[in-house]
Order: sequence, then structure tokens, then C-alpha cells
Amino acid sequence: MIDPFGRAISYLRVSVTDRCDFRCVYCMAEDMVFLPKKDLLTLEELDRLCGAFIRHGVKKLRLTGGEPLVRRDVMWLIRRLGEQLGQGLDELTITTNGSQLAKYADELFAAGIRRINVSLDTLDAAKFAAITRWGKLPAVLDGVMAAKQAGLHVKINTVALKGVNEDEFDGLIEWCGAQKFDLCLIETMPMGEIGEDRTEQYLPLSLVRARLNRRWTLTETDFSTGGPARYVSIAETGQRLGFITPMTHNFCESCNRVRVTCTGTLYMCLGQDDAADLRAPLLASEDDGLLDRAIVEAIARKPKGHDFIIDRRQTRPAVRRHMSVTGG
Repeated sequence: MIDPFGRAISYLRVSVTDRCDFRCVYCMAEDMVFLPKKDLLTLEELDRLCGAFIRHGVKKLRLTGGEPLVRRDVMWLIRRLGEQLGQGLDELTITTNGSQLAKYADELFAAGIRRINVSLDTLDAAKFAAITRWGKLPAVLDGVMAAKQAGLHVKINTVALKGVNEDEFDGLIEWCGAQKFDLCLIETMPMGEIGEDRTEQYLPLSLVRARLNRRWTLTETDFSTGGPARYVSIAETGQRLGFITPMTHNFCESCNRVRVTCTGTLYMCLGQDDAADLRAPLLASEDDGLLDRAIVEAIARKPKGHDFIIDRRQTRPAVRRHMSVTGG
């Protein structure tokens, strides 16, 4: 699949549920109303939808949420997709908050997953409870260690939050170095109403990197996982540090990604509202002809980039839907 700007679309992120067992302050309102379960595609329908994208050239598939591992029987889908590895699909991965990893780590490895991203914004239990509202840090750390023990390569994703965790990045680098985890820092994105002013959360990673340069030897690399992060190596730990900067320096010129929601809506850009309904053609026929045409037509509308801005005069989110709807 080639978009209008010559970019090959080879990476699909699939939200299997909008539900989550946390209520992170930069992602959701505390009193979130989730989709009725009847509106979600079944696991069998998600499997068929993913198969269509693999036929169209998707090589990397990431399952997201909400929290993907809270969806009932999700391991059935993961095992089914794992069967596609080496049959058109090169990599199957998952992004998780870690709360269910102690339960599922061994099964994930057995299904063919080799890398996971774990969202973890602090190593301070009190801060963790405040950021996630409902989460418990010890359970997440137990899950992370279970994943490591199972043989999964762990990358820690940390959202940089001004005045909240900006004093912890050195400690996170040290901890990740000791555990042999890579770390990725992410700027907060203006998606969905969260009941707070995002301008108070926003911390530019250009400033963070300048601070880190005082202590760590950071060297540019050409390493890529196929996602938007730009990586440096850290001489003192031997690990990598990634920066995802949708606000200060967007990554749209090399975008190879599209996102499908748990209801079958395809978003060609995380930061745009244009979308394509894949549910209707998926359910209209057991033959995939309609679905294939809908996918091709949607890719032909993929925009050049997003329009995220932080405007202190304007507190409305740039995109109305929450990240958990689109898929993190």
C-alpha cells in the first residue's frame, strides 16, 4: 500500500478495546464512558480485518487499547495473529500498561511476540497512583519482570509531564540500564477531553534532552523499530533512549502507520479526524472484495501529517477522540 506521498504503509496498530483498568490523567477523564460491548468487533472479525491488511503489505502489527489484555479471550486473537508470522507478517507486538503481564507474559511469548512496550511514567508508587488514578505500581513492576523472565524484550514508554515526572528521567535511565530495557520518552498529545488543562502537562522533549546531555553521553543512531521514535545510544548504560516528539518535531515525513479501532474505523492519521468505515464492508460479505477496496481507497486519502499544536489560549483538544479510542 502506497499513500499519496509515496510512503509505503507497512505498520498497523489495532485497538482491541477502548477499555482500560487505569485512568491516566493525560489520556482519560476519570469518569470515562466506554463503548457498549455490542459495538465492538468480535475477535474473529478483528482477526479477519488484520488478515486483510497483511495481504495488502502490512509487515508489523501492534495490538493496543485501552489496555489490550483486559479484553476477554484476547489471547485467542494473539495466537491467531501469531500464526501469520513468517506468512506475510514479520512482527507482532503489543503495548500494555503492564497490569496483566504477570498473568500473560509466558503466553505472549509462546504466541510469537518477542517485543512489548510497557507504559510506565514513574517509579514512585505515590506518583504512579496519582498519574494512573487506579493503578498500583508493584503489580506493574511484577508484570514487567515476568515479561523479562519470559524472554520478551521490554521497552518502557514514559510520557513526559511537566512538574510531575521531569525529575525522574535520570532515575528511569539508570533503572532501564540495569534491567537492559530501552526507554522511550513521549510528549503529551492533545487528544480527547481529560478534565484538565493539557498546557499545564506539556513538557517539550527538546528541553528534556538538553538536560539529559549534562549527565549522559547520548549518541545519534539510525536504529528504528518502524515507529516514530528517534533513538540515541546511552554510553553509560549501553541501552537506547527514544524520543517521540509530535509537538516539537513531528515525524510525519516517514509515517508508515495507520490505526484501526475496536469498532472497525480506520484512522489514516493519529492527529486528523478523517476516517474510513471498515466495519460495513467487513460485515457485508464473507468475501473480502468490498473490504479490500475500502482499505485501498482509505490509504489513498492518507494526509501528509498531523496538526497538533499547543496553544495556551485554546484549551480544547486538537482531536476530540481519546487516545484509547484510536489506539495508543
